[in-house]
Amino acid sequence: SLAIAVLCNFHPGARVIDIGTGGGFPGIPLAIFFPDVEFLLVDSIGKKIKVVNAVAEGVGLKNVTAIHSRVEDIKNRKFDFAVSRAVAPLGDLWRWVSPALVPGKKSDELHNGLICLKGGDLQKEIKESGLKAEAWSVHDIFEEPFFEEKYVIYVPKQ
Repeated sequence: SLAIAVLCNFHPGARVIDIGTGGGFPGIPLAIFFPDVEFLLVDSIGKKIKVVNAVAEGVGLKNVTAIHSRVEDIKNRKFDFAVSRAVAPLGDLWRWVSPALVPGKKSDELHNGLICLKGGDLQKEIKESGLKAEAWSVHDIFEEPFFEEKYVIYVPKQ
């Protein structure tokens, strides 16, 4: 999860939505790392959100809100970045979250957009999405063998 933090230093006040947070990844580690950034963690499974809320409260995170919802059902909220880890194909993620993303630059390195952690051979997925995505190898950041086929995928909001 912290591979995102290596590539993107969110500015204080940035708003980030974690799509399909599951057990709170990557949202919880990023919220710890960026205490001045607002995180909304979303999952369609209520039991997972209960766990995420308990973890956030136990750690004392004041910058995390977790809700039981599907990302495409969240209306009238805008975000600078969306993050996810192994949730859905890139094209689906973009279709779900793009309407809620605002253009701009709320990080030192990247313009606002979608940042995903994904594994495997992503060339076909990126091509099928039709998006102008960039990919960075997590193995270049963390040299453990586990990360050899793990990537951070980024799609800017234009």
